Amino acid sequence: MNPPGQAVCPALTAKPGGPLNGEVHAPGDKSVSHRSMILGGLASGVTEVSGLLEGEDVLRTAAAVAALGARVDRLGEGHWRVEGRGGFVEPAEVIDCGNSGTGARLLMGAAAGFDLAVTFTGDASLRRRPMGRVLEPLGQMGARWLGRSKNRLPLTLRGGALRAISYRLPVASAQVKSAVLLAGLNAGGQTEVIEPEPTRDHTERMLRAFGARVEVFDEADGRHIWLQGGQALAGCEIKVPGDPSSAAFPLVAALITPGSAVTVRGVLLNPLRAGLFATLQEMGADLQIVNLREDSGEPVGDLIARHSHLRGVEVPAERAPSMIDEYPILAVAAAFAEGRTVMRGVGELRVKESDRVALMAAGLQACGVAVDEQRDSLTVVGVARGAHPVRGGARVTTHGDHRIAMSHLVLGLAAQAPVTVDEPGMIATSFPGFVDLMTGLGAEIAP
Repeated sequence: MNPPGQAVCPALTAKPGGPLNGEVHAPGDKSVSHRSMILGGLASGVTEVSGLLEGEDVLRTAAAVAALGARVDRLGEGHWRVEGRGGFVEPAEVIDCGNSGTGARLLMGAAAGFDLAVTFTGDASLRRRPMGRVLEPLGQMGARWLGRSKNRLPLTLRGGALRAISYRLPVASAQVKSAVLLAGLNAGGQTEVIEPEPTRDHTERMLRAFGARVEVFDEADGRHIWLQGGQALAGCEIKVPGDPSSAAFPLVAALITPGSAVTVRGVLLNPLRAGLFATLQEMGADLQIVNLREDSGEPVGDLIARHSHLRGVEVPAERAPSMIDEYPILAVAAAFAEGRTVMRGVGELRVKESDRVALMAAGLQACGVAVDEQRDSLTVVGVARGAHPVRGGARVTTHGDHRIAMSHLVLGLAAQAPVTVDEPGMIATSFPGFVDLMTGLGAEIAP
């Protein structure tokens, strides 16, 4: 199977208007969606996935899993069937991961334990992103590769017999942790990953759902995750919860737009992903979490956001792993708050799809918001009760980054003047249907 080509999309403009009201469902969580495809392909038997995020990134991963030997079928909207054969085989063609760093890094780890050679590539953005942080531990385990300078894609990985290692993450990274654990499934001995700060644990949870034994211990020097090599995975049913990173956009839009009340149902509330919601509540947000429940081993709930008077806070660096993708939309909320919001530990944002710290700082400044950008921090000076409201009125350069685009569109809904973003086609990588969902709540977003 092959993912559809990315549609060409003109610039989008968000105009200030009336309040946002209504109930929506968040699209499926991207992290869980990627992992359901990859583990389904590694397992023996059938895995049925419901609620899959059908964005460009995940479709690329589904196509990669099919190229690596699994049978992958779409049964209906968000409903997919993966028939794995207990491992990967050498693909006939290059694996194109598009814009997805998660897909590329996790697939590298999963493929490293098999006797095959596979070439990975991606779009222009992904080809600039660092792969060395994943390749270093995979190399210690016995994998080999040949790539461009600075270990950039395109890159050919040669897998085979791996040895287990104990690896301490130099920086908190769920992608690197997951790649090592997936490689460890086919390594001799017990693989250990030690992380300085706990990162999203969807891989550990889902490995258990597929029948693997994963042990986690918190020690004085960090969190230790142990996985014995040679474990077989069995297909299972996975229900993908709503993505908290996507839910953040309509929720923050409601918080900053007068008269608004928005409910987002079925949102993943894994404590290692809920840093934004805790931060917004610290800022005084009228943000309620109701109907808590559990789906496929993950906590899920409904969130209700109402327009609120927000105040600036200091977000500690140790919270970064639990909200690393949400800092751009938090910066928008901070622009409408009273006082300064200081976000520390955000250096990882500089090696995402773009330098998100620099792009958010530039976009906010173009919209009349004062910011202070440092290497590992971003400070936003909110204008609430100040001399002027958020001005808006800018055309924002996104460098094709979906989160930068969506964040500035949300800002435009509550600013004085419309905000336009270029290259909005990339929004489909993580949030297909974003514009329709937002306009359904009353937002004015159009080309």
